[in-house]
Amino acid sequence: MTSSQLLDARTTDTSPDSPATGRAARRKQHAGMARKRSLAARYLGYVGYFVGAGLISGAVVHHPLDPDRYTRIAVYGACVFLAATILNEFVLTRERPGLPRMLLVIGASLLLSFGIGMLSGGLQHFDDFPARGAVLVPAGLVVSFVAYVIKDADTPTRRIFSLVGLAVLVTAALAFLGLREVAASMESTPGGGHSHGTAEEAPADGHAPATAPASPAAPASSASHTSRPTASATAHKDGHAH
Repeated sequence: MTSSQLLDARTTDTSPDSPATGRAARRKQHAGMARKRSLAARYLGYVGYFVGAGLISGAVVHHPLDPDRYTRIAVYGACVFLAATILNEFVLTRERPGLPRMLLVIGASLLLSFGIGMLSGGLQHFDDFPARGAVLVPAGLVVSFVAYVIKDADTPTRRIFSLVGLAVLVTAALAFLGLREVAASMESTPGGGHSHGTAEEAPADGHAPATAPASPAAPASSASHTSRPTASATAHKDGHAH
């Protein structure tokens, strides 16, 4: 075996990576496998988005009925949505962003949660609050789009003013004009909207017991009036008989 062949054999034997590089790659692979196996964490992160947005949607729509209560519900929903964002974007991800990007994602996620809540809540309770839903739906559409573009790392922020952003803005404007007309027609019809037990229904319930006893009282009074002539007539007849 010649010396050149020995040198070739040694170079092929020493070609693998160093032990330090191999250990780092194995640790990264094990971490990735551990994240894939964490079914509970991925489930909580997925459900947290919907639970948080659902709480916010109900709080945004029903806020005029009880401001203190629904403000607390909105805060709870925002906390749940942010917790899901932190879990999905920073804990379960392979590459963690820096602090500026982290703060930007948290702020955009909070804005996104309220945009989705306004959109879904306005659509779900449009029959109950037509005028409020006509504002929440288009506003939620614009807010959610802007927040999503800011949150998405693969999308430049200038895409907000792109053709897609213009289409979203036009859709929101048309939705506002159309839903406002529908809300006006619903509120002009008797019994339209506000089926959540507002103060407008209280007088209707209060008058019902007041008018109910009046109807049986009328025959009683008329019966008393009719009975009096009968008694006097009987007495008159008895007087003539004697």
